[in-house]
Amino acid sequence: MLPAPRSDAASLADVLSGALASLSAQPSRLALPAVRSAAVLLADGLGMSALRARAGHARRLLAAIPARGGAIDAGFPTTTASALASLTTGLASGQHGMVGYTVRDPQRDGVVQQLGTWPADLDPLQWQPHATLFESARAAGIDAVVVAASRYRDTAFTDAVLRGARFVIAPTIAERVEATVDLLGGAEPTLVYTYVPELDMAGHASGAESTAWLSALEQLDAALDALTRLPRGTGALLTADHGMIDVPPHARLVVPGGSELWRGVRHVAGEPRCLQLHVESADELAGVLERWRAAESARAWVVSREEAIAAGWFGGLVDDRVLPRIGDVLIAARARVAYYDERLATPRSLAMVGQHGSLSPEELRIPLARWGAFAT
Repeated sequence: MLPAPRSDAASLADVLSGALASLSAQPSRLALPAVRSAAVLLADGLGMSALRARAGHARRLLAAIPARGGAIDAGFPTTTASALASLTTGLASGQHGMVGYTVRDPQRDGVVQQLGTWPADLDPLQWQPHATLFESARAAGIDAVVVAASRYRDTAFTDAVLRGARFVIAPTIAERVEATVDLLGGAEPTLVYTYVPELDMAGHASGAESTAWLSALEQLDAALDALTRLPRGTGALLTADHGMIDVPPHARLVVPGGSELWRGVRHVAGEPRCLQLHVESADELAGVLERWRAAESARAWVVSREEAIAAGWFGGLVDDRVLPRIGDVLIAARARVAYYDERLATPRSLAMVGQHGSLSPEELRIPLARWGAFAT
């Protein structure tokens, strides 16, 4: 049986939308109380499993996570480009269309790395056409602010998922949290989104079980002390975009360029823990599925696009424009492995320890911590 999302449970797509709803006393899946201003902090790469395993190093954070509703699902695929688009639009990946780390662009018959440099003629507003929650906030007279490091200010990805917000630059975790508290203290209604990438960066380089990841967690936990001083009538949430699994070198499986597994495959997209294969033609689909299932079904869910959609992996609704972006065949790792195409692999990608993208609990389950008015 294929894993399927829990349609009745809160997910990452409900977090920023719930915070925005609280500014106008509207109901939401998170059932947040009405506030004057609200903030959502996102710690990239902070899975619930890894957090619990290091409970002694994150006492402030764990104290803010309620016994009920303190863990939610990130959505699929468990990768930053998809997850942040879900957070900032309130939509599943099958609607916003940012369905992987790298994604096939049907119009150009190529693959787009969504967190990198986009083709010059690819318009972010057409690639992700849905209004962001920041645009909705601005339309309602609410100040919308992103607090992040300067390198995230002017990118195509920012235009796709953060448009409508003004940008406040803060280089360190502590400075970002302090800036968040200051913004909530303003007289005007404000919606703040604060991005913390340090855990993800440490996890990719050294692993989520490393001292580098633990050090980043301790820095975050220390900075969160500022949230105990939230202005009256405001609330803050902290969540993540995905968790992470450490993949040892012997489990980073490099498929040779001449392998039969690539026969009939035109494009390889996704990421190592969730490959998305686009076939040369419909006639090749059955063969590609058969070969990958024979080779890897013990370590991965090998499914067709139709099977993944039917299982609800991309949400309850997949837009027609998004369908051709999703791989014809998906290889979603269930063991502690990652798959590489020898023709595309780089020394940097092969050195990556902490990985994500698939459907394991370690990747899917993320925290939802609460402060201020949201903690009551």
